[in-house]
Parts: sequence; structure tokens; C-alpha cells
Amino acid sequence: MMHYTNGQIAQMEKLKRTAFVNSLSGFKSLNLIGTKSNSGQTNLTIFNSVCHIGANPPLMGFISRPNSVERHTLENILETNYYSINHVNQNIFKKAHQTSARYARHQSEFDETGLTSIYKNNFIAPFVEESSIQIGLELKEVLPIKINDTLLIIGEILDVYFPDDVLQEDGVLDIEKAGTVVGSSLDGYHTTQLINRLKYAKTKKKYD
Repeated sequence: MMHYTNGQIAQMEKLKRTAFVNSLSGFKSLNLIGTKSNSGQTNLTIFNSVCHIGANPPLMGFISRPNSVERHTLENILETNYYSINHVNQNIFKKAHQTSARYARHQSEFDETGLTSIYKNNFIAPFVEESSIQIGLELKEVLPIKINDTLLIIGEILDVYFPDDVLQEDGVLDIEKAGTVVGSSLDGYHTTQLINRLKYAKTKKKYD
């Protein structure tokens, strides 16, 4: 088994180090975050850092990178307080990947990639019409992470849209049926296969 120390990781070429460290956490969720500025300019960007924060109230978070370049997604969220999170699926993953390109502020990734913006129930931010699972959120908290100048953006879920046949009786969404894909490192896209769902773990229960 190979062994890399912290020092060896630090000495890696920058792009190789970034790809290496990004692959260590395993498969990641892939989501498109849709926003609109107060002037009406839309923005759409893929993120692999979206995570569950809590269920009551229903909260989700994602990491915004350092402001060494313009961060249109973050700027729009801070302006309006609203944004959408949209699952990436098998039909749109290539277009979703393209949203990571550094488009100018006046360019909308919706237009540049051929994805469709759609507005629902007077929600300010656009959803991605081609996404099977769409979530509307209101900004609640911005937490700075000082060690690398990133921000944890926390929003409360206001609306969720999904196909009729993906909601299971216990409340779990069947994201495989929805076609949701996951990511590895910075450029890997994968489908998944459920192995099993296990009961709530208790101390007396053992598995082979």
C-alpha cells in the first residue's frame, strides 16, 4: 500500500494535488446552483460540495471557494437571498460540467450550455427545467472557514420538486430512479447502484 505524507502532498504539482485531494472524500453529490442578480442576470454553476445540514428546520449547505476570482453565484445569493439546487442527471451531465467554465458576468450559463431556466411559484431564482429534483432555498447563514478562506453557505429549503414516482413510503427519494449522478475528483461522473438499505443501527445488532 502506498503512503503519502502531508509534506509529499504539499510538494505535488498544483493541478495534480488538487485532483488528488478532491478524490480522497469519495463520491460526491453533483448539483447545479441557479441564481439571479437584482438586475435580472442569471447564473448557473455546478457544485460538488452540497450537503445535508439538518432536517428541522430543513437545511442544506455548500462551500463557496475563495474570492480570488469573481464568484457570481455567491454575489447573486448575497444580493437576493435566494437560490436553487438542482440534481445533475445522466441526460445533462456534460452540459452541467460546462457550467464550470469561467463565463463573464453578462453571460448566462443557461444560454451558453443550452440548459433551460424555469421559474415556479414566484420564487426569485431560476430552476433547471431538465433536472429531475429541484430545490428552492433561502439564505440563512454564511460561515467563514478561515484556514482556506472558503465560506459555508447555509440555506433553508422552501420548495422541492420531483417526479411522482421517486418518493418512497418512508420519505426517502429514490435518486437512482430520478437519474441522479455522482462525481469523483474534479471531472468524474458516475451512476450508482443501491446495495441495500439497512435498519437503524443498535448496539446489540451485528452484521457478518
